[in-house]
Amino acid sequence: MNIEVLYEDNHLIAVYKPAGVLVQKGDTEGHDDNTLYWQVKEFIKKRDQKPGNVFLGVLHRLDRPVSGIVMFAKTSKGAARLSEQFREGTIQKIYHAVVAGRPDPARGTLRHILSKDVEIKKAQVSEEGSESILHYETVRSGPKYSLVKIILKTGRFHQIRAQLSAIGHPIIGDVKYGAPEPLPDGSLALCATELTFTTATTDEPKTISIKIPPEWTKLL
Repeated sequence: MNIEVLYEDNHLIAVYKPAGVLVQKGDTEGHDDNTLYWQVKEFIKKRDQKPGNVFLGVLHRLDRPVSGIVMFAKTSKGAARLSEQFREGTIQKIYHAVVAGRPDPARGTLRHILSKDVEIKKAQVSEEGSESILHYETVRSGPKYSLVKIILKTGRFHQIRAQLSAIGHPIIGDVKYGAPEPLPDGSLALCATELTFTTATTDEPKTISIKIPPEWTKLL
C-alpha cells in the first residue's frame, strides 16, 4: 500500500485511507500488516530510518468500507491533546456521501436516538440509546442519486449510515442499511473529506481536506 500523507508535523500525521482497509485490527479481523496502522508505522520507520519501535497512536477510526482522512499521533503528547479534542467534540468532521434519491428538504439536521445491536453489528433507531446529530446539505443530484455533504456533530457507531437510511436515503453500496445492491469493490459511497483540529503544541487551527473519490462521478 502506498501511504498518501495529507498532513504531518512533529506530533501528528494524517493519511488517506482507501476503502477496504482496516484502520486497526480487532480481535477477529485480519493481520496486523494489512492494517493502515501497521502500514503507517512501517512507512515512518523506513522513511526516517528509525532502528527501534515507532510510536503511533490511533485517534479515531473509519469503517472498513469507508474512505477518507485518518489521523494518527506520532507522540504521547500528540495522542493526549488530540484524543481530548475528539472526546470533547471540538474537532469538526465533514463527510461526503452518495445516497439514493433526493433528500427533501435539500438541507437539514437529523436527530435520532441510536442503539447498537452487538450481535448483527448494526445501529438502529430506538427509544433508548445515544442522541445522534448531523447536519446535511445536498450538493448536487443526478437521475437516481444525490451527493450529500455531512457535518457530523456526534460520533456514534455507524451513525451516518443509520441516519441517512432512517430518512429513506441509504448510502450507495450500503446493503446493511438498505441499499439495493453492493458496489463492485465492496466499498460504500462515503468518504471523510475534511477534518479541522487544533495542533498539539501551538493551538493553531488546521484544516485538512480532500476531494471526493473520482469514481463517484459515474454515479452522478
